[in-house]
This record gives sequence, structure tokens and C-alpha cells, in this order.
Amino acid sequence: MTLDEIIFHLIKKEEDRQVRGLELIASENYVSTNVLKAMGSILTNKYAEGYPGKRYYGGCEIVDKIERIAIDRAKKLFHAEYVNVQPHSGSQANAAVYMACLNPGDKILGFDLTHGGHLTHGSSVSFSGKIYRSLFYGLKKESGLINYEQVENLVEKEKKIKLIICGASSYSRDIDYSIFRKTADRIGAILMADISHPAGLIAKGLLNNPFPHCHIVTSTTHKTLRGPRGGMIIMGKDFEYSKLGKSKKMSKLIRNAVFPGLQGGPLENVIAAKAVSFREALTESFMRYVKQVVKNAKKLAKSFVSLGYKIISNGTENHCMLLDLSNKNITGIEAEQLLASADITVNKNMIPFDDQSPFVTSGIRIGTSAVSTRGLKENDMEEIANWIDEVFHCKNDQLKMDRIKKEINNKMRSYPLFKG
Repeated sequence: MTLDEIIFHLIKKEEDRQVRGLELIASENYVSTNVLKAMGSILTNKYAEGYPGKRYYGGCEIVDKIERIAIDRAKKLFHAEYVNVQPHSGSQANAAVYMACLNPGDKILGFDLTHGGHLTHGSSVSFSGKIYRSLFYGLKKESGLINYEQVENLVEKEKKIKLIICGASSYSRDIDYSIFRKTADRIGAILMADISHPAGLIAKGLLNNPFPHCHIVTSTTHKTLRGPRGGMIIMGKDFEYSKLGKSKKMSKLIRNAVFPGLQGGPLENVIAAKAVSFREALTESFMRYVKQVVKNAKKLAKSFVSLGYKIISNGTENHCMLLDLSNKNITGIEAEQLLASADITVNKNMIPFDDQSPFVTSGIRIGTSAVSTRGLKENDMEEIANWIDEVFHCKNDQLKMDRIKKEINNKMRSYPLFKG
């Protein structure tokens, strides 16, 4: 069979884009060569509906071993009793938890999307807001920190909240899971943490640990974990849960929600890649990596502040930050497009209490996971902030834009993609 020249030419162009550009999208990262090899392996041919030892197809002896290894490594990484590595994405993981714990129409309390939450935390455009009745907490306007008092007030005011969700997609501070747990216990609700963004930092003890406090934890396996794009569900300890008058182990409810509730055959090539990335995350080199991610984020945020930019919540404790551009005479979409022309990739993002639409926004979200993987350090962060500021100031000067792009391309081509 001849090579599909069109597709492989485009893949090569995408590789060049990733090599030459500054990748600052907080949810993206670079995987190792070994993760890529597992993802592109012959395992993609194997269909394996069910779970290890209980498949609906023959020939699963080898993929059973691979999936068990992935589970065992994730358990070790997070010091957890139960892990399900089959969810195809973080959204699928969240959907499975909801299916396991809730009935259609039940009330959930989530972090407002416009304040830093995620679509699947109850947004009206998501399944989570269409199937379940959603309530939201947000940030304090003056500090940009989670409004824990609002959580308390909502729980006091509303009746029969069944699930409380903590975790974020664009929140730069640590989360106090113990406060959420006290609130959940008072009303008999399940507490779920979505740690898709900071999972790698949490695994290595750089942020608060949700497992002593949260009944269930979901995550993606990319972002700060630096694995393949996928999801997983984790419990520090399994427990009995009563639903519709019947008591079952939560692990069984979750298993049934993932398959056959939401998904068919698991992606065994992706699960193998997850296993590889979990092994990498258990190493000392990964610890050095996540520490650098945080150092770089703090330095980048400080550099932006020195240039007159406002950071929502006035700094960062993890891998990301949300820049408020409302005092810079530029919208989020304009900033995203301008920076792309200089090979700097970010994403537009709403800021709390934004007066712009989700398609325009007043902010951009920036993360340091990917550039840290490439090997950039704190001194490079000041240079990045200066480049971004310069792009905003020379948007009508093509010669300056071309010069900045060339500087970025030359710099990034000297930093190889992650080999592992």
C-alpha cells in the first residue's frame, strides 16, 4: 500500500509547528517517544470489551496484562485503592461518575465555567447541564479566589444536592478539599474532584492531596501528567453507596457506568501509553520536571505583573495563569490570533465577571507544562512575557512581528521535543 502523502505531509507540518513554536496552552504537553510508540502500536487492532479477566472477546490475555499494569502503576502513583483507566477522555470519566452516583434530574453543584470550571461541571451546553440540575459557585471578585462561603450558602439554601464538584480548568491557585468535604458530609453529598489539570503536580505532592477528602477523583492523563490524551477515575478507598434503595460498592457502579454504560471497547493502545506515562511519572526525573513547571509558572506570572498585566487571583501555585487583558485594549480572541502569527500558542479564555462573550473574552489562559518539557527554565519565562507584550504593542508593524517570530523559531528549534 502506498503512503498517504497528503496526510503524512500534514503530520510533518504539524510536527514542525510544534517544534518551532512556543506552546503555552495549559492543557497541552509533549509526550515521550515511548508513549508515542505505545499509542501507535499494534494494540490498536485489539477489541476488548469488558475488563481484565472478564472480556466479551477472545484473545485478550496480553491486553489484560497491559491494562492491569496500567492500573497498578496508577494506584502506586496516587496511593489509591481503585483506578479505572478505560475512560476515553476526562469528559467521559466525569460522565461515568455522574451516571454511577446520580439519576437524571438530580442536583449537582459545580465550579462556574466562566470563573474557571469546566464544561462538564454543569454547563448548560454540556450533557452535565442537560441531564442534571446544575448550581454553581465561583470566585470572590476582590481576590479571585474560590468563594467557599458561597458554597456553604448554596448548600444551606438549596435542597437535595447529590454531588459537589471541585477542580478547575483555568484556576491558578491550590484548592482546599477539606472545606468541600465538610460541606458535602453535612448534606450527605458525594464529593468529586476533577484534577485533570494539576494531576502531575498532585501526584508528586506539590499541591494539596484530594484523596483523603474526596470520595471520587477524575483526571485526564495528558496535561501535567504528560501521557496520552485520555481519562481515568480514581478512588483513595472504595465504599458502599446506596442508589435507588440498593447498596453496592462504588467501584462496581463506576465500572458499569464506564462499560457498558457509556463506552464500548476500550482503546488498549491508549491504555498501554497510559501505563508507560505512569511509569515515567513515578521517576525522580518527573519530580524534577513538575517542580520546574511550578517554578516557571511563578516566574512567568511575576514577569507579566511587572509589565502591567493583571493575573486573576494575583498569582499562581500550579502550572497555569489567567491573564486579564481588559486594561490592555485587546480582547482574548485578538490576543490569541496575534500571538499565533508569531508562533505563540495560547487560548482565549473568559475571566470572572467577563463582559465579553465566550467567543471574544477578555482574557487568555497560559500554562508552562509544555515549555518546561522542552527544557525552558525561569530565565526563559521573562523572555516569553516580553515577547508576548511586544506582540501586543506592535500588531500593526509586520517587520517587528516577523523579527519576534524568527527569534522564537530559532530559540525553540534549539530545544528538542521530549524523547524520554
